[in-house]
Amino acid sequence: MVKIENTQECFVVLWRKLERTRRLFGGQYKRFCIRNVLKAWFGPEATDDFIWKVCHMAVVDDEPQEGWNELPVPSLYPRRHRELLRAIVAVSLGISCWKVNLKALDRAYSEVFPNSTSININKKKKRNPFL
Repeated sequence: MVKIENTQECFVVLWRKLERTRRLFGGQYKRFCIRNVLKAWFGPEATDDFIWKVCHMAVVDDEPQEGWNELPVPSLYPRRHRELLRAIVAVSLGISCWKVNLKALDRAYSEVFPNSTSININKKKKRNPFL
């Protein structure tokens, strides 16, 4: 297992590992879901309590993700995976999700998937001057 840190270098490793895991599971006809990813990455450390914490911290659209739900391809639908990696780092380090370095996480995504759109969702939206 990779040593989890709150740095861009670690996030690059995690994004790459996530894509390799997806391909591995596809070749083995295994479901690419949070539960299987955590079991593959952490082995016996991935207890039900650990998996539950990660799932409930990985919130997308105000809903926690479920452990057995199939995950989409990371390069095409990065938002769920961004929140998953954020939750894994937070639970592993025992910190709040708010303390995870999102700028580094987004830069790491852009480095691993250079032809994809950026996923920085915290940008301020332009105001409509006519409203």
